[in-house]
Amino acid sequence: MANREPVKRGAERQRPADKPVADTSAAHAHKGAAKHRVDFVAEFKSWIRHHKSTARQSLLRLWLTPVPSFMTLAVLAIALALPGLMFVGLKNINHLSGEWKGDPRISLYLQKTLPAEEAERFSQKMLLRTDLAAVELVTKEQGLHEFHRISGFSDVLEFLDKNPLPAVVVVQPLDNQKASLSALQQALNELPEVEEAVLDMVWVERLSSFVRLANRVVLVLGALLALSVLLVVGNTIRLSIESRKDEIQVAKLVGATDSWVKRPFIYTGFWFGLIGAVIAWLFVEISLLLISTPVGQLVSLYQTDFELQRLGFIDSLSLIGVGVLLGLFGARLAVGRHLREIEPQ
Repeated sequence: MANREPVKRGAERQRPADKPVADTSAAHAHKGAAKHRVDFVAEFKSWIRHHKSTARQSLLRLWLTPVPSFMTLAVLAIALALPGLMFVGLKNINHLSGEWKGDPRISLYLQKTLPAEEAERFSQKMLLRTDLAAVELVTKEQGLHEFHRISGFSDVLEFLDKNPLPAVVVVQPLDNQKASLSALQQALNELPEVEEAVLDMVWVERLSSFVRLANRVVLVLGALLALSVLLVVGNTIRLSIESRKDEIQVAKLVGATDSWVKRPFIYTGFWFGLIGAVIAWLFVEISLLLISTPVGQLVSLYQTDFELQRLGFIDSLSLIGVGVLLGLFGARLAVGRHLREIEPQ
């Protein structure tokens, strides 16, 4: 009996200690689960880190395959540079035609046999007309001097016995409507002192029609070249997917999501679009630099202050932005189509 009592007391002492031990472990387990909860900030930082890593790896893959990457980038740059050059050309044409646009004028070329006094009286008679806003007389001597200054044929003109140029009266109509201008031109052309009446706005209208046609042509060609960029990027991404087919299947077997698998190829399209657009911008700027001197020499012959327009800051950003969007869209189309066909067996 003496030996049994201590055992019983020991058992009784141990019973109350069992419960606190179980409670303590449960409390520690509860606290551990609370510490391992993933909050939104940590998840967002992990997402950013993965995007940075994927972008660097995609760029590194392009660097490790220089020959195919360069060929693809060259095609993309040429396809983007052609619309850029056409856009700059239209920009300069619009700027040039904008400088020449203004109030329409009618040039009245007087009879060559008309004396200077009669030309002066005729110009004064034109000033009395109520349908004209301004009248300017250019005498034969003034016309010859201007032609001598602009043309540079001074040696040839010295061999002429008399001045072959007629006096010109330049009038500015009050009504700028096309129908009114045509009627006024016809009426002035029938005057006995006038040999020919020329409306200066006719060639400006022809230039405007040409600019509208050129704008439409540039839009069509730009759309076709944009489609070619999509096809080139899509085909390049398709070949990249085929070469990494086994890697994609293994990634899907271990539980990779579709977004995780698509991300490297999307960034590949991004780099193709960005680098190709930057090279295209360099092509455009170098081309404009090469033709700036001949254009300046040509403009100097016409005594105008025209300056060759280049791609501005906004236009440059637009070109690069279009290249990036085309690269992303082409990669997106290729990835969405071809990744569905690759599933682990």
